[in-house]
Amino acid sequence: MKKYLHISRWRASLTTAIGVAALGIASTAWAATEIQVWHALNEHNAKVFEGMVKSYNRSQSDVKVVLQDFYDVAALDEALNMVSEEQRPNLVQLPETTGLDDVATRSYIQPMYQLLANAPMQESTWFLPSENNFMHDANGRLLALPLMAEIPVMFYNTEAFEKANIDGAKPSRDWSELQGQLVQVANSATRRCPITSDQPVSINLENLAAVNKQFYPGGADQQQGFKFNSLYVRHLSTMISWVRSEIMTPPEFNELATQRFAQGECGTLLSNSGNLGYFQDQGGLKFSVVGLPYYPQVAETPGNPFVTGAGLWATNGHDADKDNATAAFITWLAEPKQAANWHQKTGFLPLTKQAFEKVSDQYYTPMGEWKEIVAVYGQPPAATTRGFKVNNYHLIRAMFNQTLEEALNGEQTAISALESAAKQANQLMAQR
Repeated sequence: MKKYLHISRWRASLTTAIGVAALGIASTAWAATEIQVWHALNEHNAKVFEGMVKSYNRSQSDVKVVLQDFYDVAALDEALNMVSEEQRPNLVQLPETTGLDDVATRSYIQPMYQLLANAPMQESTWFLPSENNFMHDANGRLLALPLMAEIPVMFYNTEAFEKANIDGAKPSRDWSELQGQLVQVANSATRRCPITSDQPVSINLENLAAVNKQFYPGGADQQQGFKFNSLYVRHLSTMISWVRSEIMTPPEFNELATQRFAQGECGTLLSNSGNLGYFQDQGGLKFSVVGLPYYPQVAETPGNPFVTGAGLWATNGHDADKDNATAAFITWLAEPKQAANWHQKTGFLPLTKQAFEKVSDQYYTPMGEWKEIVAVYGQPPAATTRGFKVNNYHLIRAMFNQTLEEALNGEQTAISALESAAKQANQLMAQR
């Protein structure tokens, strides 16, 4: 979910950020070391982060954290490319390396393990194992702070499933059984939007593989090239039929799908867990969480989706005082109290094992399978869910989005769409 702002907002943010950076570091009465943090969090999560930063700034006098928010990552990335080394922020939110292939290799990025080398995290242990390949290099070293790590889940409106007299009042994780339930939801609760999503590539391609325990190209088996098999054809054909029969509202590639679910319009939403805090903040919304659907004919039990999201990346070129101040802020964010609060108020995965242990069952109980879903990610992943590295994947993903949109709108058949997508993806992979 993105911020609910007019597009002109990020242009203004970009100009302001560059202007503020150009002024240099303002002196303060207590000579605090000022560090700049740029982010593109959605509106709800931005407010949570801003509150945490205010608490940090009040809690000590050595470091002052100054935030600059952007409409989206593209706007933030554009600003990064326009500023000089002296104007560059100390920490910046950027996506996982599969989404923005070159982040870790950019000349101005300082790996997090280097920044924290002299700032041990006391007794904290990172929650996500390095085997997930999320924000870690090939040697298992931390490249960025996985503060915005999330996973795709199935949110559902509990009142809609109760009205539809669904057994257990929750959606099935079997795609075939889910179809029948959605017909009931359409007939009894919400015909306008039984199910929708804002993550078509994640749900219908990437995690269709992971949840059905299949390797995705670029995964742990070093599979090269895209070739979508009968599982993908069957699934996309099913999704096309759902849209045609109006039990699925076509995926919307912006915040509209999450807004519609938050307003109680949709029975089910396939989206990232980082929206959970936003939904909790909606007073009249009653919802819960289960894992993504799978095909029992393909996998006896469901696998786990890939970890996705973003992290805070450190930049180089700053003096020792600023690096030490940045490390101190990171250390504070990782303390159990702060990290547990962040997890509960946003839906991002816990930052440390200590943070996960600090969260009481009172938080998890109303949200169905959420605790069990989260707990899995504290363990080493299966080979099929360790993440993937594909050259030019940010371009490939954009093309997949467009192709799926055309297919779901009836402009292409499942077979032609997937064949075209695979051919274009392999061409983009070969480009250097």
